[in-house]
Amino acid sequence: MTPRPLFRGAALLAAAALVVTGCGSDDDSDSGSSGGGSSSGAFPVTVETAFGDVEIEEEPLRVVALGWGDAETALALGVQPVGASDWLAFGGEGVGPWSEGLYDEAPEIIETLEPSLEAIAALEPDLILDTKSDGTQDRYDLLSQIAPTVGMPKGVEAYQTTWQQQLEIVGQALGKSDEAEELAAEVADAFTEAADAHPEFEGTEVAVAAFTSEGFGAYVQGDARVDFMEELGFVNKPAIQEQATDNFFVPVSEEQVSLLDAGLTVAFPIYVEASEFTSNPLWQALPSVRDGHVVVLEDETLANAFSIGTAPGILYALEKTVPLFADALA
Repeated sequence: MTPRPLFRGAALLAAAALVVTGCGSDDDSDSGSSGGGSSSGAFPVTVETAFGDVEIEEEPLRVVALGWGDAETALALGVQPVGASDWLAFGGEGVGPWSEGLYDEAPEIIETLEPSLEAIAALEPDLILDTKSDGTQDRYDLLSQIAPTVGMPKGVEAYQTTWQQQLEIVGQALGKSDEAEELAAEVADAFTEAADAHPEFEGTEVAVAAFTSEGFGAYVQGDARVDFMEELGFVNKPAIQEQATDNFFVPVSEEQVSLLDAGLTVAFPIYVEASEFTSNPLWQALPSVRDGHVVVLEDETLANAFSIGTAPGILYALEKTVPLFADALA
């Protein structure tokens, strides 16, 4: 769940603990970020954020999407950012396979943890989306000097904007609230259908783990992966949840690997080969592993979809992971 600049910073860090510009020209507007039907009737809008209210007077035509998942959320609502951050190092257009083909023209790729203000200003944005990032005041202040910036919702910790919150706030900022509500309903229905089809998920304890060069770690509530599993009816293992601090990821030492034993154990590697932990005797000794109640997401695309926590990524992940979870519990 990254910058390769940012996911590396947020995920690996957690594993160890991912100039004011003018308006664009008419030509720029023609090739700008809006897609689908006009939403200009929705403006002006006021968006409430953790940094105060943001006034957006007119339909944004040149959007820069910097937050984790902001670009593919905008794309799903019919808006094509002119600049975007590639948190999971997909390359190319900076989005996962579930969002490929939605751009008419590839965006300028912007760094994640330390985005170039000069590169952003050169794109002459009229709106910056940064709804899921480190959430610092300094970052917001610098970005808002370039263009109106929609940061995290109120009361949200760094990197913990939920897919529902992201969809709602991005929809408001883009004048696409109706489209956002429709997509939110589609995702909610997909979760409900999956949970109803698999009553065995309800109440089953789950451990969601990752393995990096630093060793094992586990995710806690507030992280998109745990939220995903709990939407399906699973319960994050209480012994893991008790380790939670102010981070969404807790390190698991070799002496604590037994924490990862649960009714279902879900794990994936980050910047290492899966064999580096699946061959570990401590891993192999876990009862859930011995009994086959384990899903190892070795496929990077699937691990990314499971991790990214956006509406499009979730729909892809539900289709691919739910059968794996069911087989592991059969």
